[in-house]
Amino acid sequence: MLLKDLMCRQGAFLFCGRSYLPLLLVPIIVAAVLQPAPFDHWFSRRAELIWELGSLVVAFSGLMVRVLTTGFVPAGTSGRNTKRQIAESLNTDGFYSVTRNPLYLGNFLVALGIALAVKVWWLVLIAVMAFAVYYERIISAEEAFLEVKFGTDYKRWAERTPVFFPNFQLWQAPHCTFSVRTVLRREFHGFYLIVVVFTLIELGHDMAEGVSLAASVAGNFAWPAFFWAGTFVYLFLMFLKKRTRLLQVDGR
Repeated sequence: MLLKDLMCRQGAFLFCGRSYLPLLLVPIIVAAVLQPAPFDHWFSRRAELIWELGSLVVAFSGLMVRVLTTGFVPAGTSGRNTKRQIAESLNTDGFYSVTRNPLYLGNFLVALGIALAVKVWWLVLIAVMAFAVYYERIISAEEAFLEVKFGTDYKRWAERTPVFFPNFQLWQAPHCTFSVRTVLRREFHGFYLIVVVFTLIELGHDMAEGVSLAASVAGNFAWPAFFWAGTFVYLFLMFLKKRTRLLQVDGR
């Protein structure tokens, strides 16, 4: 079997399992969070706080890339489907004019922000390498599918557009208007993931230093407030999505 065919086959498997396969990294993340953190001893508390906030900014910048992508795309594209490849049309404007995989770029920034928040250098290295191997195969499978479905149109777009790292000189304004309701319907899971993971990382660091959960919550009100505010937003948007049609937009 040719290497590209093997990568496409592996990519198809990883695509179907992309909702749960990243969970395999959870034990590694937990081990990194609970190990003694030399960062705390090398730098001041202020520097540590700046690092944490910077990591959070990186993660939310990834979410923003996803927001600015999904907010402009039509229905039947850029979805969270895992059972099979779906593309009713070829997106080539907006963020898709500067990179062929803006949603995966957003995912990378979210994962990078999370890894940086742990403050363990080898976790960042593992996260970047795992992401590269994982998404390289998924992208190979997706591109094989798109090439068959859209033919020459896809090839022309792929020839001028970078596969991952964006080239903003190629920017073309999106032809669809931005849909806030589409973003709220499709991206609130990613928002809550960031909220939960960053809160758990902060609590995990305190546990590694021998601080009890009660003392951790009492001593740092910002993270619990961040968590409960995020939980309220998540549950509210979940209710709107499941019980109402307020977030539904025709054609989006």
